[in-house]
Amino acid sequence: MVIKGKVHKFGDDINTDDIIAAKYLVSTDAKELGKHCMETIDPEFSQAVSPGDIIVAENNFGCGSSREHAPLAIKGCGISAVIAKSFAAIFFRNAINIGLPFLESPDADKIKAGDIIEIDLAGGIIKNITQGQNYKTEAFPEFLRDIVEEGGLMNYIKKREK
Repeated sequence: MVIKGKVHKFGDDINTDDIIAAKYLVSTDAKELGKHCMETIDPEFSQAVSPGDIIVAENNFGCGSSREHAPLAIKGCGISAVIAKSFAAIFFRNAINIGLPFLESPDADKIKAGDIIEIDLAGGIIKNITQGQNYKTEAFPEFLRDIVEEGGLMNYIKKREK
């Protein structure tokens, strides 16, 4: 599975309240949540995202509360993957549950806003097309790629039960 998109860049400690403000937690509709994704940091973010774009951040992305709404809002606004130097542990589980791929990369700081990158999930390669650079990351395990391709854990389980 290869993902290609334009980078939207964020710094350290992006918490779940930054990703989706608590006042929007009355909905679980991904598209509705996506309209408000990152608006406390950048009110124009959701309008600037094109389907398939990628978030790149620094350390501790997704910290804060354990709400599944955060990765749901990210996916709902059209983001196809998140790359960061590190993630909060709870974000891992919630992202997989809804089928949002994430990758840790010590080179996330080398990727700039607006860069076009291509992620090879199986090979563990992040190719920065804009800069002509490649960065190594852990390959996304096959079973996690399967969950992402099915659109999340529940869809994956339903398919396997048939």
